[in-house]
Amino acid sequence: MYLTLQDCIDMSELSEDEVLAIAEHEGLPEVVALEMGNYMIHEPGGSLRIKRMIEDDIRDARERGDRRHSAALKRVLKHYIDEHAVVAD
Repeated sequence: MYLTLQDCIDMSELSEDEVLAIAEHEGLPEVVALEMGNYMIHEPGGSLRIKRMIEDDIRDARERGDRRHSAALKRVLKHYIDEHAVVAD
């Protein structure tokens, strides 16, 4: 039996969109971003670091003029903050 990426996401503390935002920010394959994010979420300051990655992605999308992606990432950020009780800066 093999685990799919979705199986791994389901076992993590991150949503698929959060994993995709980490992958985008770091230029990593999704499975590597999932492993990195799942590790970071358990490290001191890791949740805040993930929040900042998503904020960076929002800024980059805005600078490219990609309003649709920026809006989608803002929803990812809101969900992330709500789910992980990350303190806003």
